[in-house]
Amino acid sequence: MNVTRTPKTGLLLAAALLAALAGCGTESPTDRPAQGAINPVKPAVPKQAVSGLPGMPPVLNPKDVYAADRPNKLSPVVKDFPSRVYVPNTESDTVTVIDPKTFEVTETIPVGRQPQHVVPSWDMKTLWVNNNRGHTLTPIDPKTGKAGKPVDVHDPYNLYFTPDGKYAVVMASLDRQLVFRDPHTMKIKHTEPVSCYGVNHADFSRDGRYFIVSCEFSGELLKVDTAKMKVIGQQKLPFDGAMPQDVKVSPDGKKFYVADMMADGMWVLDGDKFTTPKLLPTGKGTHGLYVSRDSREMYVSNRGEGTISVFDFPQNKLTKKWKLPQGGSPDMGGVSADGNTLWLSGRYDSEVYAIDTRTGVQVARIPVGNGPHGLAVYPQPGRYSLGHTGIFR
Repeated sequence: MNVTRTPKTGLLLAAALLAALAGCGTESPTDRPAQGAINPVKPAVPKQAVSGLPGMPPVLNPKDVYAADRPNKLSPVVKDFPSRVYVPNTESDTVTVIDPKTFEVTETIPVGRQPQHVVPSWDMKTLWVNNNRGHTLTPIDPKTGKAGKPVDVHDPYNLYFTPDGKYAVVMASLDRQLVFRDPHTMKIKHTEPVSCYGVNHADFSRDGRYFIVSCEFSGELLKVDTAKMKVIGQQKLPFDGAMPQDVKVSPDGKKFYVADMMADGMWVLDGDKFTTPKLLPTGKGTHGLYVSRDSREMYVSNRGEGTISVFDFPQNKLTKKWKLPQGGSPDMGGVSADGNTLWLSGRYDSEVYAIDTRTGVQVARIPVGNGPHGLAVYPQPGRYSLGHTGIFR
């Protein structure tokens, strides 16, 4: 049927089109001009659409993958959980629980041998303690603080979750494997052997279609196709004796940062192209990477010198360095829900540090068990967890 486009029918068609666009959730009415409208205004620049991994929650802001992590923006799933800091003590085989308001230890939970990280599940309902040498995962209910029955999982050095929530990914460091498991039962779904040694940390691309993995003991990086569960890229870092650690993607998703404790800095990598990265020196023993709640800064723990470097994303440079009084060994951790406190484990000093992110001042230094490592601050803002000590989107 032919339709004559009179001004009236043109406006009706424009209204229908705008309604359809609003329903699809990819563009707002101001992002595209209404076809057939009379004297249309100059359209705004369209937002860049992100074709994400199927099943992944839609990207809230193409320019900021951390848009859901704003101060105190807690999901209904976690909003009633008590605020706690969970510290795995690798040499004590325990998890120390700290009340962040009083800085007091409220409980010490026995777990398996050599707990490395406390990891929030994709649905944020469970905290998984990675008992590396005990070959188990201990579930903790963050609502009650009670530990459940351990689940048999071999060599769980670290744990991640695919952005679609379909798989848990165990970083089996000594087994030289990436093991894709059911995120609830932890039953094996696929095992991907790797030729590098010491897979340990990772982060996902903005669209969730791949992730970058650090290999600590062979100084390499992997690129892994999320849906295919296959390694699609591998490279040796251009530094003799490199030992890459934590991995974080930039807010705009264009770069990956990889901490290196032997190169004493961060590697800056183009994840899409997977070309040779460049080193940005930060401090001795660079280890953990944590993004601020406003997505403007990243806190970089330098374990070998007791400092925290602050990287400014918009300025693309280091702007500050905070030194812990009496020194220390700042390692892994996370940012408080309100964004005002950075919590880090003191790996070689049996303590935990609380640092004011506005001033860099240490506000607390708390004794814990031996060998504290990947502590989790919980709950944190976000819609779902990608794992580690808390990577939220």
